[in-house]
Amino acid sequence: MNDMQTAAPDSTAVRVALWRALHVQVDPPPHVLKDEIGLKLAAPDDGWRRRRDCDPHLTSRFRASIVARTRFIEDLVAEQADRGVRQYVILGAGLDTFAQRRPEIASRLRVFEVDQPGPQAWKRRRLMDLGFGIPEWLRFVPVDFEADGAWWERLAAAGFDAGQPSVMASAGVSMYLTRDAIAATLRQAAALAPGSTLVMTFILPLDRAEPEERPGLEAAEKGARASGTPFISFFTPPEMLTLAREVGFREARHVSAADLTQRYFADRTDGLRPGSEELLVATT
Repeated sequence: MNDMQTAAPDSTAVRVALWRALHVQVDPPPHVLKDEIGLKLAAPDDGWRRRRDCDPHLTSRFRASIVARTRFIEDLVAEQADRGVRQYVILGAGLDTFAQRRPEIASRLRVFEVDQPGPQAWKRRRLMDLGFGIPEWLRFVPVDFEADGAWWERLAAAGFDAGQPSVMASAGVSMYLTRDAIAATLRQAAALAPGSTLVMTFILPLDRAEPEERPGLEAAEKGARASGTPFISFFTPPEMLTLAREVGFREARHVSAADLTQRYFADRTDGLRPGSEELLVATT
């Protein structure tokens, strides 16, 4: 087995990329996000759309959440770039393709992708193989969040300027981390320069999810556990807001799935809308 196979991204990161592509391929326009580059990176076999975890009906709420959170974060990054912010940090980047899809914005920034060393090396190689290259403003920062407490130092070594404001995003990561690891990440982010913004997604406890969504969430939790990446942490919005304020953020607000529905799905006639993934937006 070669290095690319042993270091390939986990099934969760690949699934997110496939769901983004599925939104373009099976959901009618207007599309909340157009991303088929992740599909090119993942390069699944020809039968990927016949997989149960890519069933258009069964996965509709999940893929809506995925594209909504990505769109929200990228809209925020664009807004902050217009205000002069020049650094964007993606924690747990996975197969994120912002740098490849939105170079008109990304090239105005220094973009730092923070992720596990093996999958990140795999992604770097795939980007080169596909002809995207690695522009000077895109920096890869290999870190194991649970085992390595030095991610902040690694970020600085990659060129991050702690004295300048930035946007930091952690999407689809918190449910896989312990509460201590999440608190440590938030505490470090709260020390960012004044004018910085953190966006972190979190999953509601299963008993807080809408009844029609619970079977899908329970199946997702079971699948994650079986694949070796179990869901560990769940938060209610008040719990997440309290934690953000306790670690030192100046302001913190909750963006709900209902908010995202109103913002990105209000005019749709197909019933597509996001599920029980919520967002924390905190500023220093």
